Amino acid sequence: MTTGTNHPAHTAEDVRAAVARARSAGRSWAALGARERRAALLRWKRALAARADEFAQMIASETGKPVHDARAEVLLTLVHLDWAARNARRVLGRRRVPSGLLSVHQRATLAYRPLGVIGVIGPWNYPLYTPMGSIGYALAAGNAVVFKPSELTPGVGALLARSLGEALPDHADLLQAVTGPGSTGAALAGAEGPSGVDKVAFTGSPGTARKVAAACAATLTPLLAECGGKDAVLVAADADLDAAADAIVWGAMGNAGQTCAGVERVYAVESVHEALCSRIVSRARALTPGEAYGPLTLSSQLDVVERHVKQALVDGATARLGGPDALRAPVLGPVVLSGVPEDSPAVTEETFGPVVVVNPVRDMDEAVERADASAYSLGAAVFTRDRAAGVALAERLGSGAVSVNSVLGFAAIPSLPFGGAGESGYGRIHGEEGLRAFAAPHSVTVRRFAPAVDLTSFATPREKVARAVELGRRLHARF
Repeated sequence: MTTGTNHPAHTAEDVRAAVARARSAGRSWAALGARERRAALLRWKRALAARADEFAQMIASETGKPVHDARAEVLLTLVHLDWAARNARRVLGRRRVPSGLLSVHQRATLAYRPLGVIGVIGPWNYPLYTPMGSIGYALAAGNAVVFKPSELTPGVGALLARSLGEALPDHADLLQAVTGPGSTGAALAGAEGPSGVDKVAFTGSPGTARKVAAACAATLTPLLAECGGKDAVLVAADADLDAAADAIVWGAMGNAGQTCAGVERVYAVESVHEALCSRIVSRARALTPGEAYGPLTLSSQLDVVERHVKQALVDGATARLGGPDALRAPVLGPVVLSGVPEDSPAVTEETFGPVVVVNPVRDMDEAVERADASAYSLGAAVFTRDRAAGVALAERLGSGAVSVNSVLGFAAIPSLPFGGAGESGYGRIHGEEGLRAFAAPHSVTVRRFAPAVDLTSFATPREKVARAVELGRRLHARF
């Protein structure tokens, strides 16, 4: 892995200059109109697809993940950029909305306008796919973007900005990349005085999100925050255990467990708990660390993973596979724990490593209760052969996104919004909500004719106004 030391550490002054360049480019971009922006973004998408191997190699070199994982990340990015480009006009374009009986004389329309310049602060675990969930949608909505990638993955950010400029030379400054340590991101959020951005989209830890939110609050700059998860999988007594185990191991161990919506907790009904554990252990044992997944990108995360595993064992858990001895840098072996107390850090805190907790529950009611007891509420999954029951359970869960009989099923569906609440942050990316997150609603009314009783004129006799108001009150009291 590279450390990104060959990239500049941009100062607050550099950030403000980048925002100014983006704003200048954004004016002509917004003036293009939705059809022209769609065509331009699809050109960029095709250019990204042609350079997929180049992006995958950059992602792999900076994160340590296998190239095949990086290529899949590029594909997901293309899917979302394509959807955002093709649907922005439909979602954000002006449309007529009902005026209501009181304002029948008015024609009401609603449209969404670009905010201006969006500051995007990205993570290192999915350095292309995750920030593009904001960047692509923000551009499709007519904004310019200043992107601050993680200090661990600056090359991806620089390559992304360069690729847009090369694909769209008339809009070369539309996407600016600023690199550097956390202070560069703080400057983008406004910690060192206003940066000039009109909204910030942040992905990272809850602790850092709070600092970003405090910086944004000084200028009332809106913030969209995605702060990770502690996702649970609920396994019913009638579930296909082989399918569940396969999905759980992939969801827990993929990308070395460094996935915000990855699987960290499993709640299986007691009657199938042992059989499920056996299947999970068998599949996890068959993995070859270093080939199936790479190392921890952030070396200091090893301390968190070790603490969670060791404390779980002290608290009475059983290591079904692995344990402290498996946690040897740079590539950690998979760890499967069971019987972990619900107040142990391995259950309550985000582990972000190749560790999964598989606990038994009395029934699915208890599974829902335990899943929702977490401070995080990003994603979840349910496994059962009864699809209707699975959907019913999904609707009971407080997570922002739930998959039935798969894990992370929502990640590759760009029309679905993604985000959570609590320690998982707030706001949504992807889908129609993701487009609207980077636009401002604009309401217009046009008076079509004079109303029988004009309630907005002093010339209307007071008695006539009173009768009209009383009539309206009676109608609402009755219906």
